[in-house]
Amino acid sequence: MTTALSINSPRVEDGAAIWRIARDSEVLDLNSSYSYLLWCRDFAATSVVARGTDGEPIAFVTGYIRPERPETLVVWQVAVDAAHRGRGLAGALLDALTHRVAARRGVRSVETTVTPDNSASDRLFASYAARRGASLEREVLFDGGLFPDGAHQPEVLYRIGPISG
Repeated sequence: MTTALSINSPRVEDGAAIWRIARDSEVLDLNSSYSYLLWCRDFAATSVVARGTDGEPIAFVTGYIRPERPETLVVWQVAVDAAHRGRGLAGALLDALTHRVAARRGVRSVETTVTPDNSASDRLFASYAARRGASLEREVLFDGGLFPDGAHQPEVLYRIGPISG
């Protein structure tokens, strides 16, 4: 993992960097730059960024508490800048975020979606579940035909839990 590294909540000023990291990942569905600014404002308590030595974001995890299930953290996006991949940073961020949110909000489970071709995310969440001693269930949440472009793969829901802080 990167040596001089800090993990903390995103700030609005991080929105542009987070958008760039998401864009450059080439696997995430890219949201508008405006949405990343809003995310950093409205969901900072359920998201984290890793900062390099210059203080700029080099990786992030965005999440939110599911309104109908307040004990569930939904992980929206995870991305690591290309220069910092392969060092376990995504797993460290996911661990740090869920530890913090479990302690502050009583979260006991994590949900996310992964497309069938995203083997890196599949490994990330399977490894996370194993580290936590939690079960991992998978089922199709949104069939590809529901997306207006007609070319989107299905989004497979991963349910992980129970987790502890």
